[in-house]
Amino acid sequence: MTDKVVVTGIGVLAPNGRSTEDFWAATLAGTSGIGEIERFDTARYASRLAGLIRDFDAEEHIPKRLLPQTDVSTRYALAAAASALEDAGVDPAGFPEFDMGVMTSNATGGFEFTHREFNKLWSQGPSKVSVYESFAWFYAVNTGQISIRHGMRGPGSVVVSEQAGGLDAVGNARRAVRLGTPLVVCGGLDSAFDPWGWASHLSGGRVSTTADPARAYTPFDVHADGYVPGEGGAILIAENADAARARGCAVYGEIAGYAATFDPAPGRGRPPGLRRAAELAIADAGLRPADVGAVFADAAGLRAEDATEAAVVREVFGPGAVPVTVPKALTGRLFAGGGPLDLAAAFLALRDRVLPATAHTTTVPRSYGIDLVLGEPRPCDFDVALVLARGKGGFNSAVVVRRAEAGDTPR
Repeated sequence: MTDKVVVTGIGVLAPNGRSTEDFWAATLAGTSGIGEIERFDTARYASRLAGLIRDFDAEEHIPKRLLPQTDVSTRYALAAAASALEDAGVDPAGFPEFDMGVMTSNATGGFEFTHREFNKLWSQGPSKVSVYESFAWFYAVNTGQISIRHGMRGPGSVVVSEQAGGLDAVGNARRAVRLGTPLVVCGGLDSAFDPWGWASHLSGGRVSTTADPARAYTPFDVHADGYVPGEGGAILIAENADAARARGCAVYGEIAGYAATFDPAPGRGRPPGLRRAAELAIADAGLRPADVGAVFADAAGLRAEDATEAAVVREVFGPGAVPVTVPKALTGRLFAGGGPLDLAAAFLALRDRVLPATAHTTTVPRSYGIDLVLGEPRPCDFDVALVLARGKGGFNSAVVVRRAEAGDTPR
């Protein structure tokens, strides 16, 4: 059996689209999901913008019995997983339960749920705290709830590496499929937008204080001053290519390469690990940098970090040698959901032969030496893309994706 791992289904919940195709259409049209936070009073905060999912009715997506025991991030994960399975044409009841695994990432846990229950504890006493608090707050709950709902008892895991975590979950899923599990549900979603969650976002000093939604998150721009946080993400269905062919299902493409590195401690005089992650992922795919047709950048939105990433792209590929795009400029940084959403965009770009533009950015410093796609989507004809992600604390991850090949049924 081949060790090639393909993606057969994608489920997206993003600030600018509550389905995969809606998200993609909005991304190509430059439709932003960034706006004022309306869930609580933000008047006293220095920043008031976020990429939020609006008009999401959880009862349309998950059983009512699950509502009292789930945080909003878990509801998003359950909805995205169900959408991805439907997209892949997978009925879990038709699979042996140990042939299906779940591997997700979560950076913030069930923030809104647990803070609501803490408030009950402080104001009403322990008897009023929900028994579901015992697990609804936990980083692993999305993996657990997806597994339980769909009867998946194969390999399961959760990765906590902030913005890099979603790519790590997909990389782990690829490894599990290559080791013999035919199908793994993987990806990541996050949400932390109650008052306590918002305070946590702002505490790091990296969130933009610009009030204009069109100028608050301008990655690689000369005036970049921080990022806008967002919520949501994507779930992907990773399958063994032979098993997918046997089912007769269409594929988006291949998870061709993966690597993760960690930055050295500050003051050690060693370079950050992002370049090595990119080079290792390309090598893992059996490719050379010249084979990569586009880079979906991490795009921190902070000048020093943008300059570091630009240097990595310039050094690996050559000055201006590969187009770079940042779809997340329309959604904000989604933490564990950001990498999987970029993977979804990369597969859709390969499918439709078009690269989305990087919204809001207008002036890229010449010293960066990168070809950032600006203004309008760019028609392209490439077979391979590289997706990069960095997590707070030194995490770096890279995934190489490849267009569906001969023998696969393309989307």
